[in-house]
Amino acid sequence: MEFRTLGRSGLKVPVLSLGTATFGAGSEVFRAIGNSSVTEATRLVDICLEAGVNMFDTADIYHEGLSEEVLGQAIAGRRDKVLISTKATFKMGPGPNEIGSSRHHLISACEASLRRLNTDYIDLYQMHGFDGLTPVEETLSALNDLVHSGKVRYIGCSNFSGWHLMKSLSVSERYGWARYVAHQAYYSLIGREYEWELMPLGVDQGVGCVVWSPLGWGRLTGKIRRNQPLHKESRLHKTAEFGPPVPNDYLHDVVDAIETIAKETGKSIAQVALNWLLQRPTVSNVIMGARNEEQLRQNLGAVGWNLTPAQVAKLDAASAITLAYPYWHQRQFTDRNPPPTP
Repeated sequence: MEFRTLGRSGLKVPVLSLGTATFGAGSEVFRAIGNSSVTEATRLVDICLEAGVNMFDTADIYHEGLSEEVLGQAIAGRRDKVLISTKATFKMGPGPNEIGSSRHHLISACEASLRRLNTDYIDLYQMHGFDGLTPVEETLSALNDLVHSGKVRYIGCSNFSGWHLMKSLSVSERYGWARYVAHQAYYSLIGREYEWELMPLGVDQGVGCVVWSPLGWGRLTGKIRRNQPLHKESRLHKTAEFGPPVPNDYLHDVVDAIETIAKETGKSIAQVALNWLLQRPTVSNVIMGARNEEQLRQNLGAVGWNLTPAQVAKLDAASAITLAYPYWHQRQFTDRNPPPTP
């Protein structure tokens, strides 16, 4: 397993981690993604550790806290062998302060996550989304206190706009506080908007990308093909409206290109899609999802080999879309605004 530094930090993380939104059996949306029991989750953790994957991602809202509980039980007795990333910000109760990135909520949310995970510390604590009602200074001051208390070792964010992240980094620098070393972002062959603003920012500021939903909200697993109905067991029947919209013609064109390269390499469609991400600038880690052992082993096959530059170029071309302003304008002057390179 390859390890990379997480952004501008000294922490080494595996290029693949296991997302645990499939652990537990809470809300209907997350049950559609998966509902692994402690026994099933423990088996998946075992397989990951055997393959060198020692990082596990969760969040307090996954299955209403059950994902953290199940993960805590699945890693029992080997906490020192694993890295845990979890997240807070979204609503966790009916009270007006049980949401957001205020000092009040973050401290209580962190304490609750520690209890559910049955651990004394969190390796990577991330803001699940930007809270525009709480001053950035309040959020980062609280996170800095959590770092210095030893309850959190590194901090990151997720789903931020470019200015959200840059402002946060500026505030951390101004006060000498802990800074975001990671941005957990949606990025895939059918969702490349991350490259427009956030990737150049990550290169410039040393923020590593932790990729969520690398298979395009389940659309790049190989089960969706042109002129074929959606598989009856696809989670998209229940979750499509919560994810990014993808035009069918565009999706099928990208899948066709991936399939061609999958045949050339002897790999699966999902493995090719994951390997493409591992060759992108700023990507420190790709979170893979798995409902069962078969899916997990398939995803683990995305490492240990690389697409050729020609194959990467084919996928780049097939998945390219019209850029929004000002990015299309900037691309006309690449001599002064060169795109990020691996």
